[in-house]
Amino acid sequence: MTHLNAEHARRAIVEHSRRLAGSAAAAGPHAAVPTTPDWTITELVEHVGQTQHWVAEIIERRITDPTQLPTEMAVLPADPGDWREWLSGSAQRVTSACSDDALDDAAVFNAAGDERTGTRFWLASVLNETVVHGFDAANAAGRPDDIAPEIAAALISNHLAMLTSPTWEMLRSESAHAIRGTGQTLQWRATDTADGAWLVERRPGGATWRRETRNADVTVTGPAATLLLIMTRRRPLTGDDTIRIDGDIDLARHWIDNTAHVAD
Repeated sequence: MTHLNAEHARRAIVEHSRRLAGSAAAAGPHAAVPTTPDWTITELVEHVGQTQHWVAEIIERRITDPTQLPTEMAVLPADPGDWREWLSGSAQRVTSACSDDALDDAAVFNAAGDERTGTRFWLASVLNETVVHGFDAANAAGRPDDIAPEIAAALISNHLAMLTSPTWEMLRSESAHAIRGTGQTLQWRATDTADGAWLVERRPGGATWRRETRNADVTVTGPAATLLLIMTRRRPLTGDDTIRIDGDIDLARHWIDNTAHVAD
């Protein structure tokens, strides 16, 4: 996970799980989730807790073969009053599994197929799921949900890494093909963190990205958290006074319309 301290990531998973539980209690188990229209709060809580337990098992068992991934999922408590403790337990379990030793030395399957170690891939993925779905729950409850700039920046990097990974090309070929191009460039620039510039280039062989600031066909500038929520389709591209768009806005719209992360 580029430029994010692992301990910071672990603390964020625990904290955003705690916030998600609070938002779920405020919204109620049957509340609809506007940013994930097919889900209720119950289904959202179940998904996040199950994902955290599932990933923890992958790392604990040092699974390297994707055919051996866990098939049984943790059971959501029937009583919503028990959800806070359940989410706390799942968050603690997965962050403990993502120990410093496991991050660098454990042989673990990396579902993206990129250069990261398996545990670093899963730590970024769980952080993404927890933070983005934490926003979903807060939105359903009508509550604010602040995302720290450095966390948002790391998740933007993870988002772009996923979209340009070998696995995305294999499993999401329609998206991977749609974001190819002939050299068009998109610049995403965060205003509230020093580590917040991402240049995307749409090439015939596939989209690429790197940390760089330069002139591009379209530049989208704003707070890192807002950029993350736009890129993960939680907020619209336009209509926010904190966002500035320079250049070909249709190019930015096309990118967003043809990319969807697992947290969708």
